[in-house]
Formats: sequence, C-alpha cells, structure tokens
Amino acid sequence: MEHTRWERDRDSGAVAEGYEAARRAYELGAEVRSRRKALGLSQSEVARRANMTQSALSRLEAGGAGVPTIGVLERLAAALDAELVVTFQPHAA
Repeated sequence: MEHTRWERDRDSGAVAEGYEAARRAYELGAEVRSRRKALGLSQSEVARRANMTQSALSRLEAGGAGVPTIGVLERLAAALDAELVVTFQPHAA
C-alpha cells in the first residue's frame, strides 16, 4: 500500500518539527509583546527602534512570521532595552 505524503511526513517527524517551530515562533512573539507592553511602547515605536516595519513586528508578535533570526532578536532586544540570552537546556526526563 502506497503512503500519502502526509503519512510519510508524519512518520518521518517532519510534522512534529513543524509544530515545534510554530511553538517557538509563538513563544518568542509572546515574549516580545509582553516586554513591549510592560514598557508601555507601541508596536510602531518598537519597530522604529528595531529598524523594521510595524507590520513585520505585528506578525512576529502573533507568531506568524516564522522563527526570527538571531540578528532580528538582537535588534528587538536593543529596542526593548533588554539582553538577548540564548541557552541550551537538556530535555525534560
């Protein structure tokens, strides 16, 4: 029996990887939005400070822009008067 593309992708882990990337994008966006709101800044102001458009920031905050690059995250950290910290943590047992 021939498998569909969906079944091959599911079985290969590609679907799980896609969900994981979407989760990371959403969580990063939520962190940016939370920090921006805590500082009382508009999307337009943060976007200007980070040298990006307001619409790009809006997509990022909604998790719809994909996982941002380290460069974009560094610009956002500076715009939000924050430090970008990237760590590796072991998987939970």
